[in-house]
Formats: sequence, C-alpha cells, structure tokens
Amino acid sequence: MRRLPVFPDLRAFLADLGERGELARVASPVSLRHEMTAVQLAVLRRGGPALRFEAHDGPRMPVIANLFGTKARVAAGLGLEIDQIPAFGAFLASLRSPAPPAGLRDALSHWPALRAALRARPRILRHAPVQAAELPGLHALPVQVPWPEDGGPLITWPVVMTRPQDSAAADLSRYNLGVYRAQVLGPDRLILRWLAHRGGAAHHRGWLRAGEPMPVAIALGADPALLLAAALPLPETVSELGFSGVLRGARTELVPARSVPLMVPARAEIVVEGWVHPGETAPEGPFGDHTGYYNAVEPFPVLRVSAITCRDNPLYLSTVTGRPPDEPSVIGEVFNELALPVIRAQIPEVQDLWLPAAACSYRMAVVRIDKRYPGQARRVMMALWGMLPQFSYTKMIVVVDGDLDIRNWDDIAWAISTRMDPGRDVMLLDRTPMDYLDFASPLEGLAGKIGIDATTKIGTETSRDWGREMHLDPAHEARAEALLAEILP
Repeated sequence: MRRLPVFPDLRAFLADLGERGELARVASPVSLRHEMTAVQLAVLRRGGPALRFEAHDGPRMPVIANLFGTKARVAAGLGLEIDQIPAFGAFLASLRSPAPPAGLRDALSHWPALRAALRARPRILRHAPVQAAELPGLHALPVQVPWPEDGGPLITWPVVMTRPQDSAAADLSRYNLGVYRAQVLGPDRLILRWLAHRGGAAHHRGWLRAGEPMPVAIALGADPALLLAAALPLPETVSELGFSGVLRGARTELVPARSVPLMVPARAEIVVEGWVHPGETAPEGPFGDHTGYYNAVEPFPVLRVSAITCRDNPLYLSTVTGRPPDEPSVIGEVFNELALPVIRAQIPEVQDLWLPAAACSYRMAVVRIDKRYPGQARRVMMALWGMLPQFSYTKMIVVVDGDLDIRNWDDIAWAISTRMDPGRDVMLLDRTPMDYLDFASPLEGLAGKIGIDATTKIGTETSRDWGREMHLDPAHEARAEALLAEILP
C-alpha cells in the first residue's frame, strides 16, 4: 500500500522533502524570540515548505520547523500519499478489531496486518547514532520563545517517554509517549506540563505514591512515525512505540539510555534524560496555546537533567502552537480522516465526521449520518461523547443528513436554520468532563455540552408535514452551464 520509502529518522525524511522541493533553507539571521514564530506561521498559512533555519541568535545548531505544515507532509510522514489516508485509516481500524481468518486463503489476505504486528516489536540496539556525542546542558539547544508574553524558552516538539513505577525498562509495551510542553528553567532543569488525564501524569502519580524519583527521557527530532504516534490520541491499551512501527513500516530501533532506566529512540537527533523527584514542582508559563490565549501560571513537575546525548551535528526540531491554523491543527485534519473508519466501525450510520480546525480541532464536531429512525441523531451524539476519551472534550456536536457537505459552513448554517428547532432539537448536558484549557468552562475540568439535531425530522419527531426541497432538472442545469460557456468565455 505504501508508495513512499521508509523514513528511519528525521534526516531521511528531510532528504526526501528536499528532493521534492518541500524543504527551504533560511540563511538570513532570525531571532529565536518571537521572530522565528512569525516566519513559521507566515509560511504555514501559505502552504509553504518545511524550514531549516541556518542562522539565528542561539547556539550553533540548525532549527527545523513547519515539518508537518501541510496535509501532504503529514501523510508523507506516515509513508503515504494524501489519497491513501482513508484506506490506511480503514487498515488501522481492522488492526483494532481483526476478523478471524476463514482458512488459509483468507489468512494470507490478512498478511499486511500480520506484517504490521511484527513491525510493532521494537529492535534493541547496543550502539546508536543518538549517543555519538553529549551536550553540556539545555543551554546548548536553540530553544524558541514563541510568543511575546511567554514565560521563557519552550521546547515544543518533545516526545516524552515514561513508564509505570511497577515496570522494568524492558517492559516496552507499558511505556507512554506524549508530546507535552517543556519549559527550560536552566541548563539542567525543565518543567514538564502534563495534564492529569495524560499517560505521563498517570505514571507520575504511581511514582509519587511509591515516594521514588521517576525516570524520564525526552526525544527531540525523532523520526516522523514516532512523532505522529506520540501525538495520536491512541487508546490507553495501545503502545505508541509499537504503533510507530506500524506507521513507519519498519520496526522501531531503541537503545538503553545512558543515565536512566529507559529505552530511547536510537535515531533521534537528541535525547534529554533525567529524573522527576517527588513533590518537586515549579510555576510553569504563561504560554500561548492552541486556543489562541495564554495559559495561566500553574505548578508542574520539574525534570532534573542527568544527561543529554545527541547525534553528530544534531538538528533541533521546533514548532509553534497558536490559534489555528498552526502545525498541530494541520496534523489534526489528517488524524480526523484516520479516525473516521474506527468511528464508523462503532457507529455504522456515520457517513462522515469533521472536526473544524477553527474550533481548536476537537471542541466542535459536525457529523453526517444516514438517518433511518426517530432519535437517531441523539443516539449518535451520545455514542460519540462516550466512544473515545478525546470526544469527551467535544462540547458541541451538530448532526446533519447525508445530502449535505459537512465541510461547507453554508450547508451547516442552512441545516441548523431550516431543520432544527431550539426547543425540540437541542440536547444540553451539564458538569461533564472538559478540557482543562477551556476558559469558557464555569469550573476547571467540568463543563456543559450541546448537541444540535439538524437533520430532517421523521416519524414521531414531528407532527407536521415536512417541506419539500427545491431542485432544478439536471438537464436544465447542464444547459445553463453550456450557455454560460458561450456568454462568459
């Protein structure tokens, strides 16, 4: 199914982007404070290439940015062309609930799934490129200060690796990988901002209960498959390390860390190792976030750095988070398409689902269904809210019929204004789980939800005759197009 090569590391991916004219070198000096942010966002909003900043006012290390600034590059990071995303999503859905093979012929047809399962097992190396050299401290990294009111330098593309307190370094299936904000406090300390519902925070609670320091490793500049696996909202039972092998099309290569009992990506550009000690926190922020607002200052755990290993001539990968469009919202658009087959497997009447980037990529969902019975739209709303943890943070769901384009705001507005009655078709919930970052919530972590049934009402849903839609004869529309070609050449 893959048309693109396997990318074992960031360098291979960048080389491929360069060959396709998707990587630009920025030779002019650019400041790490705010100015680099402006350049990244300007290029992203024009659909421009990935960037390699050669000259800046920080340590001498190239900065890579806007890596996934287009949907095509996100797909390429998965080893796919953009038109292959729906089929790959269906394949991933089949891995979650594979049907038992009915005989040898059927078993052979499942070979791609079997091969993916084999690739999910990481390969352990004794020596690795990421341990070719060491850096003296975090001050050797060209870390951006993205926004004018940010509290300090912020590492924005860290793949943070943790494991439970009752596990061993070799228990790779129990590792959690997450992309968490990491504020640099000094040459040997940084703050890890993991929210309570994230896997890293869950592991931290276990080490706290045991009263023991927690080992942490942070991979900077990992290969695209590992980056995307860490960012995906995977079920808690799915290993990001294993899943990255499925995405990459090749087994993940790991090596024992130098100073902490963890395995780390062998081909990352940089690995920061350290310990989070019980009760040690520091005020984090404020920082600009994906909502378009600055977060409040709050205490989060401190990582004491014990080693920083790197490749020869390492690259530093960075990104910017802000009001969409930004790089995370572009990634979210592709993840939306990947998740659709999984959603349809659980809720078959769903024809399409859109998480608008302008709504922070998950705060609002528009769903198109094949409606067959009264109350079906409400059933779909409740199923979505309870299906995956990330949908518990979706505070508005709009359900429409199968005749509309859910990515067309005019269609959505027309359905809401002509197929929805506020007294009958609005479902309100109160005190449900909500994104901690939602300032509109009356309580931190708790908020209401609204479901809008903008479908045509059938059966017992209405006592009135429903209006008939107006449509022209297709032959007349074709004739009009022909005449327009003559009138307006």
